[in-house]
Amino acid sequence: MDVKCSSDSERPAVKDPTAVERANLLNMAKLSIKGLIESALSFGRTLDSDYPPLQQFFVVMEHCLKHGLKVRKSFLSYNKTIWGPLELVEKLYPEAEEIAASVRDLPGLKTPLGRARAWLRLALMQKKMADYLRCLIIQRDLLSEFYEYHALMMEEEGAVIVGLLVGLNVIDANLCVKGEDLDSQVGVIDFSMYLKSDDDIGGKERNVQIAAILDQKNYVEELNRQLNTVNSLHARVDSLEKSNTKLIEELAIAKNNIIKLQEENHQLRSENTLILMKTQHHLEVTKVDVEAELQTYKHSRQGLDEMYNEARRQLREESQLRQDMENELMVQVSMKHEIELAMKLLEKDIHEKQDTLIGLRQQLDEVKAINMEMYQKLQVTEDAMKEKNEIISRLEDKTNQINATMKQLEQRLQQAEKAQMEAENEDEKLKEEYVNKSERLQKEFSQKEKQLLQLETDLKIEKEWRQTLEDDLQKEKETISQLRIDTQEIINLKKEFLKLQEKNRQLKRICQDQEAALQELASKLSESKLKIEDIKEANKALQGQVWLKDKEATHCKLCEKEFSLSKRKHHCRNCGEIFCNACSDNELPLPSSPKPVRVCDSCHAILIQRLMFHGNFCWNLHPYSSNLCGKMSLKYHVMYSDCFYIRCK
Repeated sequence: MDVKCSSDSERPAVKDPTAVERANLLNMAKLSIKGLIESALSFGRTLDSDYPPLQQFFVVMEHCLKHGLKVRKSFLSYNKTIWGPLELVEKLYPEAEEIAASVRDLPGLKTPLGRARAWLRLALMQKKMADYLRCLIIQRDLLSEFYEYHALMMEEEGAVIVGLLVGLNVIDANLCVKGEDLDSQVGVIDFSMYLKSDDDIGGKERNVQIAAILDQKNYVEELNRQLNTVNSLHARVDSLEKSNTKLIEELAIAKNNIIKLQEENHQLRSENTLILMKTQHHLEVTKVDVEAELQTYKHSRQGLDEMYNEARRQLREESQLRQDMENELMVQVSMKHEIELAMKLLEKDIHEKQDTLIGLRQQLDEVKAINMEMYQKLQVTEDAMKEKNEIISRLEDKTNQINATMKQLEQRLQQAEKAQMEAENEDEKLKEEYVNKSERLQKEFSQKEKQLLQLETDLKIEKEWRQTLEDDLQKEKETISQLRIDTQEIINLKKEFLKLQEKNRQLKRICQDQEAALQELASKLSESKLKIEDIKEANKALQGQVWLKDKEATHCKLCEKEFSLSKRKHHCRNCGEIFCNACSDNELPLPSSPKPVRVCDSCHAILIQRLMFHGNFCWNLHPYSSNLCGKMSLKYHVMYSDCFYIRCK
């Protein structure tokens, strides 16, 4: 861009076009800043985003920041934006981090140019734009990554513009950045605002006075800012002194803590050895106990297996016997049912015979009643015969008639007697048959009773046998329950054995963890000792270890022999003191020098002891002398293969 609007008094006599551009941009910046301050003082100090001089000021600042900006190539296009240098401000000025974070968090901004415009507006509202840009133009080496060497920000014009920006601190700006479209704005300078009319010529003196007042105000504000920086520097010095004293106190506390840690380390090591011995002894005892329990478990398991097999075989035999007995019992039960059925039939037959016997007895009673009637009739007839005989004797006349009737009666009597005899014979036959049947029934009843007694005895025997079988079965059940209890105890013993094994594993794991913890404590202790030694060395350096001058030493510090032409002076690179060749004939690498340098005997002993304690030392002997190589190991970033004297070989 070529801006060539400048006054005759400020026209630079430089033929270089970049210098002309810088001068024109400087003049435009002066005009925009001056016009903005004048308008703010005349119309009120609070400005919003729609105010035209404020918009033109941001356009001019954008052109100033774009001047001489390097073009960065990317995969898709050429990138030329001012957001890169403005983003550096938050690294140089910590107070600018809030502005950068708020700019990144704005949702409507999509381009780097929009972010840069938002950053300028927020910096103006904070009244920190001059301070931020001053920190930026001081760092020329950082700006050279973004600007060409002839850019406005790299030359004196940039410093002048930053000085002019200090006057904007009197303005209060109330800008709404969130809703404004900053990505698509066109940055074109409107020169009509800065063209002077006839009315403006009359107020030139007033403008000169206002400019002088503003310059004085800016000078006073600059002095106040410098005083504030001086006060902040004094406060920082005081804080550094306090921090130094705190560091010294912390160093003493750290020394005491290291001594305590060493004592605790010794105690922990002794306790660890005791714990290891106890755990080993306990493990051996538990191992012996477990082996003995395992042997007893194996023997008991073998005996229990044999007992279990024997009990199982007996159980099978008993179950077979029980099955046989149940079969026999079923047979006996079926026989019993048959006997009960025969008894019921016999009882039924007996009842029927008893009924027939009762019927015969009734018939016999009836016959007896008939006989009694006949006997009574016979007596009556005998009485009648007596009466008839009397009557016959009386009535002899009528005997013939009565004889005829008597004959008839005698015939009838004979028939009755015959019938009575037949009835008696039949009665005797019935009696004989009844006696025979009763005897037969008694014999059968006695036989049935005998069979019933035999069956009752057999049933008692069966009951006793069944009771014995039930007792044996109960005993077998008890043995089986006992075997189950034994197997449960065996399972519990197995679980306890597994628990003991798990405890053994846990103890081993705890022992391993303790060993690892001890190793970590040892490594941490070694690292803390290294840090303490480094702190000691740093403290010695802070306390003022100086390189002793040759004129100040006349005798060796160790052997106290006087220096001469034959006894030369040699500096120890660790402590800085002067020694003779015999007392400083040692070479070791130091933190300040990776190559071996000369050290005195005392420093050599201290360094060797420290490195031997940590095991970070190369112990290769020099092939032509008794000195050690002294290369540090992996912790000091030099491998063992990088030995100084191996390369010498």
